[in-house]
Amino acid sequence: MKPKIVIDSISLLSPLTGIGRYTYEVSKELKLKENFDIEFFYGYYSQSLVEPSMKSELKNFKSLIVKNQLIKKFVRRLIFLFSKILAQKYDLYWQPNFVPNSGIKADRVVTSVHDFSFILHRDFHPKERVEYLEKYFFKNIIRSNIIITGSEFSKQEILQRLDFRSEQVRVVYHGIDHNLFKVYNEIEVDFELPKRFIFCVGSIEPRKNLIGLLKAYNSLDRKTKREYKLLLAGFKGWENKEIIELIEQNREDISYLGFVSDIELAKVYNLASLFVFPSFYEGFGLPVLEAMACGTPVVCSDTTSIPEVGGDAVVYCNPYDVDDIKEKIKMVLNNKKLQQTMVAKGLVRVREFTWKKSAREHTKIFEEVLKS
Repeated sequence: MKPKIVIDSISLLSPLTGIGRYTYEVSKELKLKENFDIEFFYGYYSQSLVEPSMKSELKNFKSLIVKNQLIKKFVRRLIFLFSKILAQKYDLYWQPNFVPNSGIKADRVVTSVHDFSFILHRDFHPKERVEYLEKYFFKNIIRSNIIITGSEFSKQEILQRLDFRSEQVRVVYHGIDHNLFKVYNEIEVDFELPKRFIFCVGSIEPRKNLIGLLKAYNSLDRKTKREYKLLLAGFKGWENKEIIELIEQNREDISYLGFVSDIELAKVYNLASLFVFPSFYEGFGLPVLEAMACGTPVVCSDTTSIPEVGGDAVVYCNPYDVDDIKEKIKMVLNNKKLQQTMVAKGLVRVREFTWKKSAREHTKIFEEVLKS
């Protein structure tokens, strides 16, 4: 009889950001392996894995409530209540998103902790999110037998802040879908794009340092800005009024696509002249891998976990120094030989990162915990 495990999959009910992508891709591979009898928790229990592209009333409902913090708090309480009322006992519960649900009953618990920005950079998050994590994270994380994290950088942060032994914190790198994020020979998109452009993708929120990028881009000389427009894409997050205003003020040179599908995103990566990712803080940094896999040179931050992802295939910048961001952008744009070297190195490096490999590591951890 297969071990019965449950996966908290509530993050799949919103437009996919990093945690949702991680939850979906690992869950999909786990289902294919068939080592476990898997159920998914969406506020209710189901054996079906929600596809990122699927439309549902529950998705529409969630996208509505996230805009109202009071409703969001109330719905979280309801989710905890439903998990207690509806749950059966599982052999293992995997929480991919920080806070184990105290209502889900399981003999073993594995939790993925991605970073500590909610402590170190409170201003990077909505007040409601910080309050929720402060109230429940430290209280509930002690249920975990093992913590999974996406980088050595994050592992060290976990060991500094939580009472877990080193062997209880496992680093498992994320992957990318290599059938999707790859070099395309022929590309057609359903929307208008500049002929040449610098590209950045990520939720429109403070952590991604889009203000720094916008200021760096605006300080480029007029000739460069005429040749290379700036294109932004991503879920419209929070505390983004200043960012949106800067985009509106520079509509001649800067465009915001909003949230785009994965296939559209892969095509835009392919068409971009340069990908820039100046984030202040990341537990991993999937967009860096996605861009490299699409044959696009990358300029990214030299902070937190990002160098573990980029290796020697990217050019690094100081995200706190607008002039440095600008200079690194100019350096890459003006050096075709450097671009070719970066692309070649990037295409080799991304082979190390696959969701199959990530799922295998998760499977090993789950089986180990179940035997303990």
